[in-house]
Amino acid sequence: MASAAEQLASNMSMGVFSKATELKQRLWFTLGALIVYRVGTYVPVPGVDASVMAEMLKSHGTGLLGMFDMFGGGALGRMAVFALNIMPYISASIIIQLMSAAVPQLEALKKEGEQGRKKLNQYTRYLTVFIALFQAYGIAIGLESMRGNFGPAVIDPGMFFRFSCVITLVGGTMFLMWLGEQITARGIGNGTSLIIMSGIVANLPSAAVNLLKMGWTGGLSAFFILFFIVLATATIAAIVYVERAQRRINVQYPKRQVGNRMFGGDSTHMPLKINTSGVIPPIFASSILLIPATLAGFASGGPAWVQWISGQFAQGQPLYMVLYAAMIIFFSYFYTAVVFNPEETADNLKKYGGFIPGIRPGSATAAYFDRVLTRLTTVGGIYLVVICLLPQILITEYGLPFYFGGTSILIVVSVTMDTVTQVQSHLLAHQYEGLIRKSRVKGRR
Repeated sequence: MASAAEQLASNMSMGVFSKATELKQRLWFTLGALIVYRVGTYVPVPGVDASVMAEMLKSHGTGLLGMFDMFGGGALGRMAVFALNIMPYISASIIIQLMSAAVPQLEALKKEGEQGRKKLNQYTRYLTVFIALFQAYGIAIGLESMRGNFGPAVIDPGMFFRFSCVITLVGGTMFLMWLGEQITARGIGNGTSLIIMSGIVANLPSAAVNLLKMGWTGGLSAFFILFFIVLATATIAAIVYVERAQRRINVQYPKRQVGNRMFGGDSTHMPLKINTSGVIPPIFASSILLIPATLAGFASGGPAWVQWISGQFAQGQPLYMVLYAAMIIFFSYFYTAVVFNPEETADNLKKYGGFIPGIRPGSATAAYFDRVLTRLTTVGGIYLVVICLLPQILITEYGLPFYFGGTSILIVVSVTMDTVTQVQSHLLAHQYEGLIRKSRVKGRR
């Protein structure tokens, strides 16, 4: 008996060790995939003078082109194969989700389970290719019309360059889409969010150096730099506080008698986050705003109306601020409605005998969930607008580095928190499995 118990204990330790090894493998796979992504941001598109593109971004990089370059980790400024980044995939996901709420056929696919989700993912990939083709062709046309102090941006313009440029950029986007899916399935965290975050984090050191240079050369006062550091710290603290905040709704289950024993009678709570949509609304809003501004941002010598559109979409302009805020609010409500269904949640509670004290089960519970969620989403949407737009004023007025914007800070902090939470979940699952096996060993002794 003792030898059997020792064998079980050995199997238990080996099982926990294998689980820890799996977590390490997931972490190493995620790190390796992100390194591959970062290497790709330095591989240039054939036939393009990257110095002209960098010069273009210096003069026009304060608007959406700068945000595009920020999400791409500087790939647009270097005109690399990953210049489009993963934003076309995000735009396609938004469009498919919007159509799923309006088109009955797509809505029916969402209810078919795993098979329906595979079909929706396939439609998303097809739409990603179409959007990437549109943006890549716009970039190719814009590059041919660009000239810098060192000459034209394109060494040999023509149909061959356009074809090769489009194929290269679209291929880079599709590779990143596949890489993000691989990180989600075989690594830790959401692959798409991690790719965007890694691009932002990679340029934060250079942005910090530029900020210090501005203080050293007298462009900014030491007091203002100190104020900005305090403001950034307070912003991070506010993001952590709100992202962790919950509204807990009490749920009770009645007692029931089975034979001579009583079961149930438990009281628990249902947590609802203040910001249910997370970092999705700013990313969605940014990707949507990038589509109409792609061509306008590159048309340096185009018609007057194109120049007007490009100017209005510059960072800090009223039209840009209003559209960005409106889209953040809209996607806050939309994505919350996608991830949380009050009617379905109320039906599940009623099915298992749960109820909210003072609220009748069924439609009254669904209406209560909808009312609470609407209020929480309103607060969460306002919070996102303040976090994303307030630093824009400082960037516009004082010329601070773009990477210190509220959107970039929100993405970095939120994605980091989600990834750490997933790592902790893996560790807790391993510890829980080890405790179960340990109790079984004691029982057999």
